[in-house]
Amino acid sequence: MAMDGILNILKPPGMTSHDVVSCIRRLTGIKQCGHTGTLDPGAAGILPVCVGNATRVSEYVLEMDKTYRAQLSLGSATDTEDASGRVISKMEIPPLNESDISHILQQFVGRTSQVPPMYSAVRRDGVRLYELARRGETVSREPRQITIYRLKLLALAGNKLFFDVVCSRGTYIRTLCTDIAVRLGTCGHMSFLLRTAVGPFVLNNSYTLEEIAGLQDDGCLDTAFLPLDTALHQYPSFLATPAQAVSIIHGRAITSGADYPEGLPIRVYSTDGIMLAVAYQSEGMLKPKKVFITG
Repeated sequence: MAMDGILNILKPPGMTSHDVVSCIRRLTGIKQCGHTGTLDPGAAGILPVCVGNATRVSEYVLEMDKTYRAQLSLGSATDTEDASGRVISKMEIPPLNESDISHILQQFVGRTSQVPPMYSAVRRDGVRLYELARRGETVSREPRQITIYRLKLLALAGNKLFFDVVCSRGTYIRTLCTDIAVRLGTCGHMSFLLRTAVGPFVLNNSYTLEEIAGLQDDGCLDTAFLPLDTALHQYPSFLATPAQAVSIIHGRAITSGADYPEGLPIRVYSTDGIMLAVAYQSEGMLKPKKVFITG
């Protein structure tokens, strides 16, 4: 049985994203597997894993917005910005109420810049920042543009804040926690993180690794796979005629008759509902970039 598609995995805390991919490779026997955005080892939550031909659409999942539930512990900062690190400073916590905190949180909503933490997979001169950090080195990092779409306080309990955040790719929630604590007049670190959604991949249709193993044992693992076009759900679709479908699967451009923005991925389907390719519009023509069905 050929297995191609996307597995919506619920990663447990204590595993790296690479550990999850390795587990999927063992269970499926397919080497061509890859995750679509690192989730910290201590964090839990949604980790879409592309298997087989679906690895060709992983870049589109990487670009999807992410949703998290986080806990910020105020009064102590760590070198990793999360609970796994060494405490490097402590500060008094000023009197806070939920109204004031909610007001501060709204100041983070919108497009802004964020400096990646030293304990991150960002490369500097070919070396991962976390490798430098483990050697006790600190280097300057270029700020990155991110977007916070929504930031909502859920609860304030003692020195802990609980909040939900919807953000763009590349947002470090650990760093967001640190920055929020500073804006509140103290220091802090992220003490819990759950990724609740990556685009359309959400908790209520996710699978634990144990559930995936059970499906494999029962011979019905194919039921867990989501189709490739789940990775492109947010983009327009084009229904090709049979003649156009032949051109597309042979890598030839076709006339679209539509005014799609240039640079926007377009899902191209056959008349029987099969996604043939991802194409881009240029000069009134749809030019296939990734063809999934070959002639």
